Amino acid sequence: MPARAALQLALWLHVALAESLPRKGLQPFIPDSEGDLLFLLDSSGSVSYYEFSRVKEFIRGLLRPFTFGPSDVQTSIIHISTVPTIEFPFDRYLSTGAVQQAIRDTQQLMGDTNTGKALSFAKEKFFTDEAGARADVPKVLVWVTDGFSTDDISQPMQLLKDMEVTVFIISTGRGNYLELSAAASQPPEKHLYFVDVDDLPIITKELRDAIIDVIRAKRLRAMEITSSSFRLTWPRLLSSDTGYYVVEYAPTDDPRRKLVKQVSGDHTGLFLSDLSPDTTYEVVLIPESNEHYIPPQTTRVTTLEEEISPTRVLISESKPHSFRVSWAPTPESVGSYQVLYGPLPGNSAKLLEVDGAHNSTVVENLAPNTTYLVTVAAIYKSGKEKALSAKACTQEESSKVRHLRFEDMGPNTLKASWDSADGPVLGYRVRCRRQTGPSSLLSVSPQIHSVLLTDLASGTANKVCVKPMYRNQPGKGLCRMVHMQHATATQGYKHRRRARGTLD
Repeated sequence: MPARAALQLALWLHVALAESLPRKGLQPFIPDSEGDLLFLLDSSGSVSYYEFSRVKEFIRGLLRPFTFGPSDVQTSIIHISTVPTIEFPFDRYLSTGAVQQAIRDTQQLMGDTNTGKALSFAKEKFFTDEAGARADVPKVLVWVTDGFSTDDISQPMQLLKDMEVTVFIISTGRGNYLELSAAASQPPEKHLYFVDVDDLPIITKELRDAIIDVIRAKRLRAMEITSSSFRLTWPRLLSSDTGYYVVEYAPTDDPRRKLVKQVSGDHTGLFLSDLSPDTTYEVVLIPESNEHYIPPQTTRVTTLEEEISPTRVLISESKPHSFRVSWAPTPESVGSYQVLYGPLPGNSAKLLEVDGAHNSTVVENLAPNTTYLVTVAAIYKSGKEKALSAKACTQEESSKVRHLRFEDMGPNTLKASWDSADGPVLGYRVRCRRQTGPSSLLSVSPQIHSVLLTDLASGTANKVCVKPMYRNQPGKGLCRMVHMQHATATQGYKHRRRARGTLD
């Protein structure tokens, strides 16, 4: 490989890897831009599959740092082919991940290189509301070409520029410089690039910076709109040495409620809070320059409807004397929550106060096995209230079996007896796990406190457990190991306690 070609390959690999590999730490992003960015992609048969894939990677790298959304950057692609074809409209993909995947999935169409038709199509159909374009933001056209077109481009390109579309052209072939420089926006040294397809990553940053100069936000606008707040941003018009900004805002239906804030000249944004929900505000930005007059900028912002809370109430972690109450959502406009709870039936109730930033609380000191009516009320900062109720049941208070005893009732048979457990016992469950032979499980009524255990082989150790049963859950059981004497030692056998009882 010639030395020059090897050097070129090494340079391309270095730049391409820098553009395509995931970056560690914070990702670069460009938040303060808004514009409709259209790519005219040569998808004709004059472009090889390799060249087409390299151009797609170039576009992906170019767009990676932008913030996409209805108030930020929107992008789209038109294929140059026999017939111009839309890959996706401006308002379809409004996140970085979605845009990146859509470009990755774009397929070459082949056909003729009818660039003029594609430009006419962009003018007539694409920079329109139907295609998701916005009327009040900058428009940018990026045309990546191998320098060849089968039809005239001069007239449709001029019509686009007459619509104030900024045109950038990247030629990866031997295009006519005079024709392309006339087609690009002026001056051509800022809008026209000649570069080999393998060297496209080299111009990525320069082209991106040029696009940013066009679509950088040049007006007052609102972002992060909620029911009670929004953030204002504006272009840098002053500095701390040349003046300050005055921001006036008031509901359009009540101008007497106007508020005024002042910030230094090095600010380019301001967060406004404590606003009324579902209200349109008239906002005025007044640059007070000590050098020359700068006209005020205005915008209208409508806050979102107040989010109603709670919309659901959940009961969890139920115990005999407590349970947890949770609710959602928890909007910023709620100052506090009141949790009212009382047993059913009954007319007594208690109240808990919970901070508006929390979405759950534990209700304690309750009666076991009792149904409670729980009402969660949201107290809004505006004075409004919204409540939602749910039923909750505490667990039954369980107890344990005490004093498990055994009595010899003959060959291979024992009598197990126990003292009754506390509370409303529904019955007892007796399990015998034999060392040899099958295990057995007996259920008896709450009035019975003993059972006979049979078929216990001599010389074996058997585990016997007795557990009280309640309506909602079993109580704590008591277990003991019982050792049966060998047949030669059973003569005159009396009851013996062979092991300590253990809780199960």
